[in-house]
Amino acid sequence: MNLAALFDIMKSRRSIRRYTDQPVPGDVLHRVLEAAVWAPSAHNRQPWRFVVITEPARKQSLAQAMGQHFRVDLEADGVPGEQIEQRAQRSCQRISHAPALIMLCLSMSDMDQYPDERRQRAEWTMAVQSTALAAQNLLLAAHSVGLGVCWMCAPLFCPDVIRQELSLPGDWEAQALFTVGYPAEQCTSDREPLETKTIWY
Repeated sequence: MNLAALFDIMKSRRSIRRYTDQPVPGDVLHRVLEAAVWAPSAHNRQPWRFVVITEPARKQSLAQAMGQHFRVDLEADGVPGEQIEQRAQRSCQRISHAPALIMLCLSMSDMDQYPDERRQRAEWTMAVQSTALAAQNLLLAAHSVGLGVCWMCAPLFCPDVIRQELSLPGDWEAQALFTVGYPAEQCTSDREPLETKTIWY
């Protein structure tokens, strides 16, 4: 693939929130995850972990549990009740109606361990960055095979709910939830000019 083709994939990828009812074949999901694990990582420790969810009952249970936690947070923020229910229901539908879900997690089990908080925090950040690189590979690979994906950060706000619902191993930390399916919408967006985000010396 030349740079122009790679740019086309990068620039045409968008967050997709509405999908057709067409199931995503397991081998397609496997290919997407294979792309994810070829991301670079700190010390080449590959701290990413994945949970793939296609069972309707499991998706529904996860969506409801996350939705309930979302309601509690919104209530604490003083959001009016009607808005709370609308936002929680919208979130639940996005999760439960997606043909497939991928929960992205990280594990510190293979990362370096330090006795002081400063270096240990830096090591954790390196694991987060490595996991995000895997996510980028996943997003681009999914787009290249015709899938739509939306990155949801909600797991960061309810890690205990995720752990319980998915029976995560003790060292797995939920980082993001990807809804996956064949797009039922087209989205466009722009980017700020490079010059507004860059300092050259």
